[in-house]
Amino acid sequence: MTDQFMNCSIVIRAYNEEKHIGRLLEGIRRQTLTDVEIILVDSGSSDSTVSIAESFGAKVVNIRPEEFTFGRSLNLGVREATRDFIVIASAHVYPVYPDWLETLLRPFEDGKVALAYGKQRGPETARFSEQQIYHQWFPEVSKPRQETAFCNNANAAIRRTLWEQNPYDETLTGLEDLAWAKWAKEHGYAIAYVAEAEIIHIHNETPRGVFNRYRREAMAFKQIHPEAHFNLYDFARLTTTNIISDLWHAARERVLWKSLPSIFWFRFMQFHGTRMGYRESGLLTAQLRETFYYARERKPKEDTKRDVEPIRYNKD
Repeated sequence: MTDQFMNCSIVIRAYNEEKHIGRLLEGIRRQTLTDVEIILVDSGSSDSTVSIAESFGAKVVNIRPEEFTFGRSLNLGVREATRDFIVIASAHVYPVYPDWLETLLRPFEDGKVALAYGKQRGPETARFSEQQIYHQWFPEVSKPRQETAFCNNANAAIRRTLWEQNPYDETLTGLEDLAWAKWAKEHGYAIAYVAEAEIIHIHNETPRGVFNRYRREAMAFKQIHPEAHFNLYDFARLTTTNIISDLWHAARERVLWKSLPSIFWFRFMQFHGTRMGYRESGLLTAQLRETFYYARERKPKEDTKRDVEPIRYNKD
């Protein structure tokens, strides 16, 4: 990869992430790309998040909690960035391999690629259903030019020049990444999925937290796609089919009894939150419905092993 594509700023959004952000920053420090700019957008942390970030050389940008939206915080961070490519990472993720950045940025050698996003997996402590979603949304095979606008800003990169044409929507309750990718595809650009650019994403949410996340994302999806709908029938069918799928996969992986309670409450809260986020009827884009909601068949323990030695983190 040429030097042109090794020129990146990393924008991290955070609020009280002292438990996790150090591992992300350590992983960034141990990348094959070392000349990176780190920008932390902090929305009022009361713990040591900011001091940890500063100890790794991050530039801190502050946003008041009452002004926070996902799009607004990203726009603030990107405005402070000085590099051509913007890598976006959640504060509670960390890279698996030392070539994460290099691999995530490689698709931009194609001048028509506007956005690249990488694989996500949960830690061993993740809820079983959450792991199933990661496998569903982030498969083992890369797609240099995928069909849909699906992406995820927990682990993504964009061209700054295109962001200058179209900043993130600051009115959305979530899915600002999907709205931006939709704009990019409508303007003839490509979205690349990079399975090798893998991170671990830590979500230790309560049932209420799961409900709130999917509710706000459904509200945003409805704003992006006004024709979308999600009715009681969708709720009942998708909750049932995904619970059955999770139970079957958990049984095959011999973790059924350990995972049984969380499978039921997680899937119920996921789709209950989704239903509550919708207010009008219409047709949901078939490919996006499949990406977001439907369980897919997969083999047990199908994660691809790479020849690259993973980063060995210190035990917390």
